Amino acid sequence: MIDLSGKRILVTGGSRGIGRACCEMAARAGARVAVGYRFERAAAEEVVRSILDAGGDAHCVAAELADRGEAD
Repeated sequence: MIDLSGKRILVTGGSRGIGRACCEMAARAGARVAVGYRFERAAAEEVVRSILDAGGDAHCVAAELADRGEAD
């Protein structure tokens, strides 16, 4: 497995599907994960809880990345 220790990763769409799997894989590899979501805060919080319970480091980030102001 790849070593992502010390890395910070933002996964857009991290609250479900492939994005969730990417968040969980990155956390297992040692990354600090920002779980990006647009509407589904509860789902993003569930992903964060799962990562924290497994000993990883994660938090939620709400953003509409099509909006340049939010992306900055």
